Amino acid sequence: MPGFEIFGAEERKQVNDVLETGVLMRYGFDGMRNNHWKAKEFENAFAKRMGAEYCQLLSSGTASLTVALASAGIGAGDEVIMPTFTFVASFESILALGAIPILVDIDDTLTLDPKAVQEAITPKTKCVMPVHMCGSMADLRALKAICDIHNLILLEDACQAIGGTYEGKPLGSYGDLGCFSFDYVKTITCGEGGAVITNKAKFAQHADHYQDHGHDHIGNDRGAENHPFLGYNFRISELNAAVGLAQLEKLDGILKTQKENYTVLRKALESIEGVTFRRVPEGGEENYSFLNFFLPNEELTKKAHKALSDASVDACFYWYTNNWHYINGWEHLRNLKSLGNLSSEVRNQMQDLNKTDFSKSDAIMGRTISSLVKIGWTEKQVKDRAEAMKNAIASVV
Repeated sequence: MPGFEIFGAEERKQVNDVLETGVLMRYGFDGMRNNHWKAKEFENAFAKRMGAEYCQLLSSGTASLTVALASAGIGAGDEVIMPTFTFVASFESILALGAIPILVDIDDTLTLDPKAVQEAITPKTKCVMPVHMCGSMADLRALKAICDIHNLILLEDACQAIGGTYEGKPLGSYGDLGCFSFDYVKTITCGEGGAVITNKAKFAQHADHYQDHGHDHIGNDRGAENHPFLGYNFRISELNAAVGLAQLEKLDGILKTQKENYTVLRKALESIEGVTFRRVPEGGEENYSFLNFFLPNEELTKKAHKALSDASVDACFYWYTNNWHYINGWEHLRNLKSLGNLSSEVRNQMQDLNKTDFSKSDAIMGRTISSLVKIGWTEKQVKDRAEAMKNAIASVV
């Protein structure tokens, strides 16, 4: 990770196909296209690779979450359970629809604790959104069982975990809907882009219409299309889709290299007493884009993170004090800071996040360090990094 490390001739060829026609929009202008339909090609190829019946490309990972929720009928006042450790897009997409993000604790998978999910369910709960952070997954079997009992939507945010699997299924394909991001620092990139996958025809049709102003896409005359329901503009461009189409061909090679580099780093740290690793649920295989490990306590973790920085080991993240990925840094969410008035549902139903007890999450995140796994490292660079990480961490534990 990420895909921009191997941007090359294949992406340029796909982009040039689009530039030579001048048709940058994914819809219409049939006679000018020279039969190039990059978004359609990418959707078909991605659905096949992810083991899903349907795929809808979007303009970003955030858009994919928003469209997935809307496609499942999530709206004002509906509650969506999500983890305390994620990216801000998770709650942004929920709030954008007037729905209510309900934050609950994580466990040692670094995502939703099924027990916390169960305890958070109310009559207004409509969806459970596990976020497969840093390349690995939640306990999807347990979460699906909960959703089945309570008739809830299971929406997988797999934006950071493309290529991982659970019980033989690609992450994103286990739930009712799966979402992906193809931004510049994801495993494969479109520059900007995202996708929703599903096996439910109704959700797929809703996504198709909703992301393009409600157009029903029936016939060949865009101006004559009907609008079965309200929608917005979350379309991907042909240029972005063209880049993604080339990147998708490289995914298996990326995953192979990530696993090789991850394994070298992990073996080096396994010898350090006191270092343990994120739990991957039984039946799951992560995509190896991050090496996620725990130290015995928060104090040692902070020291280890500083030692890594002092040793010039880059791309090691201490999420606990990160402004983008953990509840502690979301002051704007905790205090509901908005440019305009928020709906009465949001005002009345939101947790008081300044008073909610997330000590279980704190106890995990305070001990967590994640190392990005790059695919552009040489064999020597990987070995040198592993040795530097080992020495830096060993110096403080």
